[in-house]
Amino acid sequence: MSKVNAVVYTSNTGHTYEYAKMVAEYTGLPVYSLKEKNKLQKNSSVIYMGWLFAGTVKGYRKAIKRFKVAAVIGVGLCGTGELTEKVRISNLIPENVALFTVQGGMNHGKLKGINKLMINALMKSMSGKSDMSKEEAERLALLRQGGYFVSRDNLADFFKWYNTNNI
Repeated sequence: MSKVNAVVYTSNTGHTYEYAKMVAEYTGLPVYSLKEKNKLQKNSSVIYMGWLFAGTVKGYRKAIKRFKVAAVIGVGLCGTGELTEKVRISNLIPENVALFTVQGGMNHGKLKGINKLMINALMKSMSGKSDMSKEEAERLALLRQGGYFVSRDNLADFFKWYNTNNI
């Protein structure tokens, strides 16, 4: 595996940005928003971080057009380590690219436009479900009430991978 040059991220409500700063601090790598992609050479090796929405890692498609992605960290409402296979399949992330999911949170005050509409529609559709599982009920409560779960501990598997691969 080639030496990673930077951490590149896309954030919507700030949770992914906070995780990107933690990864950059741990690794010593510079951190850039995907909007700053021109600050890195084309085909640079990066750790890409994006927020999850319906199984999609936001910005991943743009990132792979410009960079060699060594690892992907998806930040979402799901628990840390959950839905990795769904995320891998939904985003066509190759098996040789490390993938991690970490729980971020929900901040209604920072949601805008179509994302706000979609979250409201999701809450409405989930509210009408009569046979909700415990996990679904917890997810609905998180959607309604918001929450903050950003934690360095959630990155433990990523840090282990990083150290093991001598990147």
